[in-house]
Amino acid sequence: MTRRFPVTALALSVLFTTFTTMMAQADTQITMSPMADGLDTPWGIAILPDGGLLVTEREGELLHFRDGVRREVAGVPDVAARGQGGLLDITLARDFAQTRELFLTYSKPQRGGAGTALAVARLSQDSTRLENLRVLFEMASGSSGGRHFGSRVVEAADGTLFVTIGDRGDRPSAQDRGNHNGAIVRINRDGSVPRDNPFVGQADVLPEIWSFGHRNPQGAGFDASGQLWTAEHGARGGDELNRVKKGANFGWPVISYGRHYSGAKIGEGTTRSGMEQPLHYWDPSIAPSGLLVYQGEMFPNWQGDIFVGSLKFDYISRLEVSGNAAREAGQIKSDQTSRVRDLIEAPDGSIWFISVGDGVVYRMARAGA
Repeated sequence: MTRRFPVTALALSVLFTTFTTMMAQADTQITMSPMADGLDTPWGIAILPDGGLLVTEREGELLHFRDGVRREVAGVPDVAARGQGGLLDITLARDFAQTRELFLTYSKPQRGGAGTALAVARLSQDSTRLENLRVLFEMASGSSGGRHFGSRVVEAADGTLFVTIGDRGDRPSAQDRGNHNGAIVRINRDGSVPRDNPFVGQADVLPEIWSFGHRNPQGAGFDASGQLWTAEHGARGGDELNRVKKGANFGWPVISYGRHYSGAKIGEGTTRSGMEQPLHYWDPSIAPSGLLVYQGEMFPNWQGDIFVGSLKFDYISRLEVSGNAAREAGQIKSDQTSRVRDLIEAPDGSIWFISVGDGVVYRMARAGA
């Protein structure tokens, strides 16, 4: 399916819009430019080396944008598009320039319902279809609920893949390492289990698990040192920024800074021995989604800062990390930051993000860049 996507009235209205946001040491003007529009519940984005853009839509479409042309990419996996499920994240393999491989996470139809899955495929040379699609991982086991699939996929420097999975609405299951609910899993590029995963060989524990006790991590990214960070939906007043540790228990639902939506207390309170603390939590909750640890040159004062999209309050949170704490140092908020779902860093150091409210992918750049 191929069609032109014209620059719409919406796009014209924001193409040269600027607003001012405080950086660490100086005021900097930033432009928000639309790179793709007309999107229906977009979830993940990836920039191709040739300048093209891939966008997932939750209902199950993968779209390719290049030089004013929009195409639907054929060959995507079947998805269970209900509730929060569907076609979710997309990440290019580190060696995409040689292999043209990419990774997709999605809610896979399973016996008993659906579960978070990870697939790998090759993008054809003309970017019109996926080839040799194969499932590398699917959670055990499926359930009928439509909530808390996660689900981001990121590739570490050693080539292993990390996938975030929510508790699927079954709170106690996040403490049960006999399933993948509420876990971050780590696998090799071929789907096998790395021998140095923390629970390999332990009875009644699934070997793919890297960490557990998560509620619904929808943001994930590595910093320059290779440390994995996640942004996680908590209950009311308990969204979290976490520094993920091998084998760690992040506490859900035994501890939380949030409360049930009824106002009732969750678990035992906010702390328990052997359970990790978030480096930051948001109260009120912001409904965090995509996460980016910025390492680019376009905004040097932001290097090392963590950016998290807010689905609830329509802004991008900028966090500074110091030791074992992080603080929200700023908010990037404009007419274009409507339900920010995903954020990625482009090769030139600009930040591209999804505005679900507008159905647009925007490029955030220094004015004139």
